[in-house]
Amino acid sequence: VQLQACGGGLVQAGGSLRLFCAASGRTVGNFPMGWFRQAPGKERECVAAISWGGDSIYYRDPVKGRFTISRDNAKNTFSLLMDSLKVEDTAVYYCAARERPNYYGSSYYFTGAHDYDYWGQGTLVTVSS
Repeated sequence: VQLQACGGGLVQAGGSLRLFCAASGRTVGNFPMGWFRQAPGKERECVAAISWGGDSIYYRDPVKGRFTISRDNAKNTFSLLMDSLKVEDTAVYYCAARERPNYYGSSYYFTGAHDYDYWGQGTLVTVSS
């Protein structure tokens, strides 16, 4: 599975961006997916995750109410809509997919970087004040 992330860029505080992640090589409709970010000098953190069934979603507290994760299994893509962006959202954003067996069912999401098997190349989001 190859993941291709895009949609990053420079935006002013309060603006919006939508990140996209396109999967190729395999159908990822039954893979839990996640979006992570890593700011300079900081660890990679999960900002949003979605179960493969699409019915369970996680958001990191600082992005709740501002970010929206969604998936389109028919197009083998998923996205992260980021509204009301803040300077502290500046980071490289990565999409990730988990293929290994999931014993928790279709309504389970994963938030640890070690939980994922495939990673996109990262897309830079810079929010200016």
